[in-house]
Amino acid sequence: MRYSLNEEQQLLQDSAGRLLDLRSPVSAARALRDAADENGFSRELWSEVVKLGWSGILIPEALGGADLGYVAAGIIAEQCGRTLAALPFLSTAVTAVTALLQGGTTEQRQSILPRIAAGECLVALAIDEHPRHAPERISTSAVSERNGYRLSGQKIFVLDGNASDYLIVSARLTDPGPDAGGSTALFLVESARPGVEIERTLMIDSRNVADIHLTDVRLTDEHRLSPERAGRQLLESALDAGRALLAAELLGMARECLQRTTRYLCQRKQFGRRLAEFQALQHRLAHLFCEVELAASIAQAACVAIQDNHEDLRTLVSAAKAKCGEVAMLAADEALQMHGGIGMTDELDIGLFVKRIRSANETYGDVTYHRDRVATQYGF
Repeated sequence: MRYSLNEEQQLLQDSAGRLLDLRSPVSAARALRDAADENGFSRELWSEVVKLGWSGILIPEALGGADLGYVAAGIIAEQCGRTLAALPFLSTAVTAVTALLQGGTTEQRQSILPRIAAGECLVALAIDEHPRHAPERISTSAVSERNGYRLSGQKIFVLDGNASDYLIVSARLTDPGPDAGGSTALFLVESARPGVEIERTLMIDSRNVADIHLTDVRLTDEHRLSPERAGRQLLESALDAGRALLAAELLGMARECLQRTTRYLCQRKQFGRRLAEFQALQHRLAHLFCEVELAASIAQAACVAIQDNHEDLRTLVSAAKAKCGEVAMLAADEALQMHGGIGMTDELDIGLFVKRIRSANETYGDVTYHRDRVATQYGF
């Protein structure tokens, strides 16, 4: 089922697409890669989109945001995928904001969210500790002390962690107590706090992630996100927001691969005919087009589910992440093959899409992870 965009959302889609075509084309992603930029994204471009309200797209107007919702955020994510725009949008404006909105204390929301909306700080979600996504496997410990907590452990693959001012860290409580909401808790930690060590890592798609080392980081009760809500549930809510937006980004990349491949087949000639005239290739393009449209439907449904807090939210989000990941990989593979293999050469941008798709597909759970998640929810 496809939902029609309203006039405001259509305007957002058009304006975001034009802006990114102008200010962040694929050539900009290539330039960031070649320059090995320490931030991994353009601070200048981020400042520009902050003025347009992208950083506060989920933040209530009372706290300085635009409050346009997850469907609008998905529209932006899809356009970012189309041009491979590298921005801290997913890490800060989506996952971190979701965690703070749903589980932050009043003081945390009032102090951090207006600064995010204004582009004055970045926040990253630090949750994974293993090579493959497994947010429930937490070894980082938060030892209860009289005046707060002592945090120790390591997090890996933290998106934009090297450029963030704050980290939202998942940890296992050693002494949960009756009000802890289970054994998992989330903490808002300053990146510059004593005991926090950040090591930058470059991924295959040249995006920045970070390994975070936490050694006896002293925290007070004010650093913990609201204990009234179970930490595990809050973590899954933030991750599901990120998964839905990653699905939208993967959709944008799939669409762009399809469009670039179609243009190439219409231009390239073989045996005196354009490649697009060969029926076998037409069938492959038609199949890919149908798959992209199916992915678009489920990606949009996932964003609507989060926005409406639908009872099947988790199923729809995992279905979207799995389907969009699968279709994006199909689009990348077809692009490579129908470009005659030259798509993997560095001169062509197709190779950049292939690498970003592979990385985004693994982030917050790959196709297999989310198929298993859906099966588990249905009792299989």
